[in-house]
Amino acid sequence: MARRALTTTAAAFATTAALLLTACGGSDDASSDDIKGAGNASSSPSASASASGDVDRPDVSMPNDLDLVFDFEKPSDQDSAAALDDAANYIRALSHGITKQDPEDPAFQFYSSGQASQYAHSQIKEYVDGGWTLTGKDRYYRAETSKGDESEKVKTVSVTFCEDQSRVYGKEVKTQKIHRTKESLASYQKFTLLMASVKGEPVWRAQQVTVEGKAEACRG
Repeated sequence: MARRALTTTAAAFATTAALLLTACGGSDDASSDDIKGAGNASSSPSASASASGDVDRPDVSMPNDLDLVFDFEKPSDQDSAAALDDAANYIRALSHGITKQDPEDPAFQFYSSGQASQYAHSQIKEYVDGGWTLTGKDRYYRAETSKGDESEKVKTVSVTFCEDQSRVYGKEVKTQKIHRTKESLASYQKFTLLMASVKGEPVWRAQQVTVEGKAEACRG
């Protein structure tokens, strides 16, 4: 899956706090347009086994021909574990939008806001506009978490992990023709996500995402 590399800024936490507090009705500093869907849940059940807390989560299930594998070791820290779970849900939501051919899919809007939401929308739209979807096995592994800045109401965790795309392929929507590619350095990417949560709420949402293509450290 080709994803454009993006840069996480040093001001990400300040933006995150403003966005999340707006989602909770605690601030008027940020536009609600920036967090479209961030405070609204779908009634469909989530495919994730980590739906913590009493909250309705959107459907992020995959079609039968697409398998997303997350080889993650669960952190001992509760916040880090929850952030990692919902980072995986953000990735599921991105692929869900691609396979549903819906750039306005509610799943990615639920699990992200700000730049991360814009990124997911642009990726899904690129596939839809090109007439492509996904098939095969997409593997994510070597996850690491690092607790970040924390304010009175908002907490953050940085999540990084690798992706092996060597067994996931593009498929033409109209013809169902699969375009298989050989494994190469371009098959490996490294993600860094800034996950944030309003204290007292079970959901962690991606605020910033950086994708490093041709990630040598993820190969092997």
